[in-house]
Amino acid sequence: MTRAQQRLAATIVALTATLIAVPAYAQTGKINPADTAWMLGATGLVLMMTIPGLALFYAGMVRKKNVLATMAQCLAATMLVSVLWAVIGYSLTFTGEGAYIGTLQRVFLRGLTTGSISPLANSIPESLFMVYQMTFAIITVALVAGSLADRLRFSAFLLFCVFWLIFVYVPIAHWIWGGGFLGQYGTIDFAGGLVVHLNAGIAGLVGAYVIGKRRGYGSENLAPYDLTMAVIGTGLLWVGWFGFNGGSALAANGRAVMAIIATHLAASAGACVWMALEWWTRGKPSVLGMISGAVAGLGTITPASGFVTPMEGILIGIIAGGVCFWSCTWLKLKCGYDDSLDVFGVHGIGGLTGTFLAGVLAVGALSATPAMPGGIRGLLEGNPHLLLAQLYGIAVTIVWSGAVTFVILKVIGLIVPLRVRHEDEIMGLDVSQHGEALQ
Repeated sequence: MTRAQQRLAATIVALTATLIAVPAYAQTGKINPADTAWMLGATGLVLMMTIPGLALFYAGMVRKKNVLATMAQCLAATMLVSVLWAVIGYSLTFTGEGAYIGTLQRVFLRGLTTGSISPLANSIPESLFMVYQMTFAIITVALVAGSLADRLRFSAFLLFCVFWLIFVYVPIAHWIWGGGFLGQYGTIDFAGGLVVHLNAGIAGLVGAYVIGKRRGYGSENLAPYDLTMAVIGTGLLWVGWFGFNGGSALAANGRAVMAIIATHLAASAGACVWMALEWWTRGKPSVLGMISGAVAGLGTITPASGFVTPMEGILIGIIAGGVCFWSCTWLKLKCGYDDSLDVFGVHGIGGLTGTFLAGVLAVGALSATPAMPGGIRGLLEGNPHLLLAQLYGIAVTIVWSGAVTFVILKVIGLIVPLRVRHEDEIMGLDVSQHGEALQ
């Protein structure tokens, strides 16, 4: 090898090391302006997913007499959860090293300064990490309301927001993301397949059984009021998901970009498959089916988005479209529950499927660091333990979310009625709960 060739080889090695190395600010805990700017944008995108995204998505799929009440639930979840998260939720989730719950170190955001940095996100201000995680808590609580649409009393929902955030969301988020026992065991969840989607889906399923079916379910026309609202809501959710999944890299880097690409392709594949299945089984592709398939793809890719390549994102989207279509048609009919807006069928089943597939398809190169050169590898790369850890995380989430949600609903039922009166349900929740109506 000539001297020129040696210099060229040395240059290539140096450049490669620079590209794959963890930046100095990540090693020293120095705030990085680029990461901070990206995470500010991602935080706004995720908040947009609830208001107006989820609010429009849900409101467009209920009847006209319940549109405002459905939007009010998304707005209420945003208001209540934001305050509770700042007061105690963040501290219990992301401080300390407890296996089961965090500490009161940041209660009332005590000690949170402009220069403080969380060890869990050491290139952005801790205050930004706190508010970013707040947006995840908000949308998770709001998602549950979709299962109980058209019949849940507003006062009962407010109590549900408080109790469910503290006793269900916070523990599960700590177990996986805050240094708890599931994370220590090796369970991975890049952006919320367990913490958000399976958690909300199981809670919605339990709520649907506890509160009962809507009046006229199976015998009356419960068609959506305005699918144009739902399509616009889907678009806001789709774009917001780039902050949801891409932001979960917690840095402006290549992994964030790969997560965004996988997310977009999974949503597109999920919509295509749902459309094809509906076309095949019902003769026509519905708009409702296409947006449902897109959301199924988005929810299913979420836990795996930072661990898989874009092509694997397409595969996950294809699987999501088929599995979630089956769960919202055959499974729902077979089990006889009334999950009004298919929170369990889309988010619950999607989150479960994506978490499982992350254990199979995770590519080590996407999460490789100098401390762990091989990265987090899935079953196909010779690591069966990851799949076992994923199954363990799924089981724990189902049991805790299901059992505690059941208890919470029963306790709330002792304080206020869970369900509106029969005549109020006929009148509509807009008038009966809020004294307002669409003209």
